[in-house]
Amino acid sequence: MSKRIGFFIFDGLTALDLVGPFDTFAVATELASSRENGRAYDLVTVGLKSKAVVAESGMRFRPDTTILKAPALDTLIIPGGEGLRRANVAGKISDWLQRRAPNTRRLVSICTGIYGLAYAGLLDGRRVSTHWRFASRITREFPKLKVEPDALFVKDGGFYTSAGIAAGIDLCLALIEEDYGPKLALDVARELVVYLKRPGGQEQYSQPLQFQVRSSDRFSEIIAWIAGHLGQELSQQLLATKAAYSPRHFRRLFRNAYGVTPAQFVEKLRLEEAKARLAVPRSTVQNVAESVGFKNRFVFSRAFERRFGLSPNAYRQSFQSSAKPV
Repeated sequence: MSKRIGFFIFDGLTALDLVGPFDTFAVATELASSRENGRAYDLVTVGLKSKAVVAESGMRFRPDTTILKAPALDTLIIPGGEGLRRANVAGKISDWLQRRAPNTRRLVSICTGIYGLAYAGLLDGRRVSTHWRFASRITREFPKLKVEPDALFVKDGGFYTSAGIAAGIDLCLALIEEDYGPKLALDVARELVVYLKRPGGQEQYSQPLQFQVRSSDRFSEIIAWIAGHLGQELSQQLLATKAAYSPRHFRRLFRNAYGVTPAQFVEKLRLEEAKARLAVPRSTVQNVAESVGFKNRFVFSRAFERRFGLSPNAYRQSFQSSAKPV
């Protein structure tokens, strides 16, 4: 039996917060149907009124139905966008959400779609996530929420909240896995050319981006270069030359800027990338170790266990075999 997914749309929504999750479920439905497994999902857009809404980007979307006529929903997804951050808009759906909540298995927010659920009081006392740029604002405006600013997505009971656009797709893949198992979720991820899942607790910034945010000087270019060449020899001498410093001066400036030595930084980046690659089906510890620049799997395994507290093989097995989305 298919599950009906509703998407609430409104003037001022972020188009990708809607289209990314919508297409994720649409691909799942197409793949399931092609294998004669039945229709996985029925997708419906729900508006305040029947007229078309205009996204922040200017794109127009016409709702399939309205909040007054919406059918029963298995899951309701609320995208983010400037429009819902206005109290008058969020307030208009508060009563509707409160009535719907007891009979809706999952209520999901993408990015600042959390405002809809928060205004309705449905997230009070719950752990939540949102886009990192709005985390402190959400904390101030809704002090009863337990905001986890670094999480990609958070599940608390039947409520799911996520960070920005890409995290919304991560969450939808997790929901598909929750509904139909890891195989369909993996196939959808392959079709969309994205990772099946990043851990829900993973920081919203990638490691290279975290360090680029801290610096606007020439080191930011070096960091981007390192991230793209993890499989190569990345000696302090090489990095210093590319940054046009002497090795000793480069090491001192780098440590002052980032609090770690260049070698420590490179190892951290390699291990974070390795963690992502270990989650890819059919990966091996040996191949991953070589791909991120470790001399052999033994050196890699020691470094990985020192940093994460478990062996690469244990991490790989538990990550790939788990059917738990969060």
